[in-house]
Amino acid sequence: MLKQFKVPDEIAVRVPGDVMRAAVEDTFRRLGMPDDDAQRSADTLLYADLRGIDSHGVSNMMRYYVAGLQSGDINPTPQWTLERDAPAAATIDCDRGLGLTVGPQAMQLAIDKAKQTGVATVVANNGAHFGAAAYHAQLALAHDMIGLSMTVGGLLVAPTHGSQAMVGLNPLSIAAPAGEEAPFIFDASMSSVAGNKVRLAQRLGEDLLPGWVADAEGTPIMESQPVPEEYLILPLGGTREIGSHKGYSLAASIDILAGIMANAGSALQRFNGVGHHFTVFNISAFTDVDEFKSHMDAYLKALRETPPAPGEERVLYAGLEEHEAEIERSERGIPYHPEVIEWFQATLGELGLRNHFA
Repeated sequence: MLKQFKVPDEIAVRVPGDVMRAAVEDTFRRLGMPDDDAQRSADTLLYADLRGIDSHGVSNMMRYYVAGLQSGDINPTPQWTLERDAPAAATIDCDRGLGLTVGPQAMQLAIDKAKQTGVATVVANNGAHFGAAAYHAQLALAHDMIGLSMTVGGLLVAPTHGSQAMVGLNPLSIAAPAGEEAPFIFDASMSSVAGNKVRLAQRLGEDLLPGWVADAEGTPIMESQPVPEEYLILPLGGTREIGSHKGYSLAASIDILAGIMANAGSALQRFNGVGHHFTVFNISAFTDVDEFKSHMDAYLKALRETPPAPGEERVLYAGLEEHEAEIERSERGIPYHPEVIEWFQATLGELGLRNHFA
């Protein structure tokens, strides 16, 4: 985790995962969610927090969800329905429910279909924010499958050479199982920096790095500086010279696959809530599962044993650092900024709930 996003140890408030989970579930229940929806939503958020994906854990997202549930923008009791259903594909209407709870159910539907068809895709419309994409993708791992999840993120990214936001942040996650090695779990937005990480940097008073954002007119900012009052987020790659056209095109691809194909619309032209996409590959339909995992172990081990470049400590692969963070945070508690705990305490009080952090 870059220092711009890490709560310093000297101010961090360590909270056991089960304590934060209880506070989150109580909050969701008080705002009208049934038990199963509250539990699934808490699972998604605590997965992010335990694995160090702080941008999509409770620190940033709970205040957004609470506001949406209180205003009626988010439906606390979604009854999602199938709009189209085929042996290896489906489109669902999320009934304005949080992706935190509808997403895992859509992924399960894809898993169930892939058991019969080898590969299955479920897309969703009329949804709301679905948290860390990795949570949904990794649900396939327990079934010896590879999971893929995508969602149409906020309209904050300027196309290469553009002067206004035209594509979504659009995270993509791919999760593949291994045997002895930690599974490969990639999760990233198609922007140079995740929108929620800008909030983390603001909370911590940290400067943004060069190539993450552009000024209000679209000129890339190529020196470290505090978060500007007005800014655009640059595509993955930052500038054309170092590949921003690739990040821009990937973001547009996710607008198409998770938004337009789901009949939800792109980040630029939403007409039916937020769109999501879930695809599952049943490994046994392609190769022997044990052989696949053995080959994955060899591959991932080779990656992490790559000799590091001068001045670097080691080489990582996607999911390894998060795996290590989950072990450490499960033992020591999740480190939160004091402001986050203060917000929780105030919100629990306003809702007439007990203070889990006293």
